[in-house]
Formats: sequence, C-alpha cells, structure tokens
Amino acid sequence: MADVSDVLNALAGLVAVAVYPNGTAQPSACGAPVKVYPGWPVPNVLEADLKAGNVHVSVYSLPTERKTSRHIGRPWVVTNAGTPTLTATANLNQVTFGGTVAVPQNLYLLINGKGYAYAVQPADTLASIATAFATLLQADFPAASNAGTLLTIPGAYSVIARVGAVGTAMRELKRQEKQFQITVWAPTPTLRDAVAGPVDVALAVSSDLAFTDGSHGILLYSHSNQTDQNEKAGLYRRDLIYTVDYATTQTAAAPQVIAPVLNVINQNSGQTIRTIQE
Repeated sequence: MADVSDVLNALAGLVAVAVYPNGTAQPSACGAPVKVYPGWPVPNVLEADLKAGNVHVSVYSLPTERKTSRHIGRPWVVTNAGTPTLTATANLNQVTFGGTVAVPQNLYLLINGKGYAYAVQPADTLASIATAFATLLQADFPAASNAGTLLTIPGAYSVIARVGAVGTAMRELKRQEKQFQITVWAPTPTLRDAVAGPVDVALAVSSDLAFTDGSHGILLYSHSNQTDQNEKAGLYRRDLIYTVDYATTQTAAAPQVIAPVLNVINQNSGQTIRTIQE
C-alpha cells in the first residue's frame, strides 16, 4: 500500500536525481557534497556539514492534509498479470510438462469436458507434477500414468492443458492530498540557488508520481519560501512546498483464470440448467 513514507521516498528519489544527474559517484549539480533524505535535519549534523561547505536537502511531510476521495466503488485493477514459467503441451491423450518449476502457479487439464486443477508445490519437479496429475486422474481414468514428465491418459479423447501464474491486483481505498516541504539548507546563497533550481524543475516537470504498489499520485507545486535570516550562522534556506494527491491502497494475489465455467440459466426461474467447464 502507498502511504506517506512511500511519498517521502519517491520525492527524495526525484530530488536525488536532480542533485546528482550523473550519479552519486559524480559531482553534484552545485559542485559541493549534498545529502538528500526524507525527514528533518539533525541540528548538530546540519551545523557541522554547513561549516564544512556541504548542502542538505530534506523532504518533510507537513500536517496540512485533506481527503480527496472522489471515486464511487472500489474496483480491483490488475497491476501485474504474472508470467507462467511452466508449460503443459497436450497431444492426443498425452500431456508433456516443461519449463521451470516456480510457485505460485496453477495447472489445469480439461479432459473429456471435466476439469482437473493442481497447484504447484515448492518442492515439485516437472516429473512430480506429472505424477500428481496421474494420481489425481485415476479416479476417472484408472489407467492414467506418467513416465517422467510425460502424462498418458488412456480413454481421453479431448485434452486441453493450461498454465496460470499468479499476479497482483490493487484497489484504492481512499485518496488524500498532503503537503510536503522540500528544504535546501546551504552554507552560501550561491550553493542554495544551484541546488534549489534543479530540484524545483525536477519536481515540476511531471505531475505523475508512481509508487511501488502500482498506484499513482498527483504532484503539484504549491508555493515556496526563501530566507536569509540565519546568515550570521552561515545558513541559507529555501522551502519548496508541493502537494501530493495519493491513494491508500490494498493489494491482493490475482491468479490467472485457467478454468472458466459457463452456467446456462433458465431465464424465467433463474435456476442453473447446465454447467459447462471450458
């Protein structure tokens, strides 16, 4: 789920890229060492770094917040469909299993119109999957057997094999708009301006803020403050205030559909007339 810490980390990442456009092993945009972090500066650390000619950029959440939920319903959205690593190839009355065993994954065989599903186990091999299916099928196909990864089903006249991975789905529970303060703390006005300028541009260039759970926030400029009141202490500061509209989300596993079922319903009574496995 996305929360305020995710927003802080995302903003700190954008700031770091603006400050170190060529990587942190290369000089910063202002030429001096710059520390970028979510949170508020530790006073004695900040004081020592300013005396050494270093710059700090802190990203801090302000108490200003309001609810902006505007959606009706909470629909699930698949953010990662998942990719199967196994294969199951049907040929006449035989199925060959291949690929790489990994969990979670599901296998499904539709034999003569009846479905058989198996959830891959962590200790499985391709051969053990075939063995599990041979055992599962013996109630309806007593002669079913496997030799290694090859499953043979005597009596089967129609065999369909499917593999399904397990992806991820996400839904928004609520949205809120919160203000964040990005502050440049510098020992000189020149260093402050050399850092604050690129940071402001980097934050303003796009209003789309992506989070690790697949949700997106809306990043908008609000206002800024600049102060030289602590000039005698060697501190020059600029505050950039941005608002972020982001969602509190819930995630869940989303298995791929490999065993669809079609119900034929009586229009008048609403009763199910027939169930068809596909």
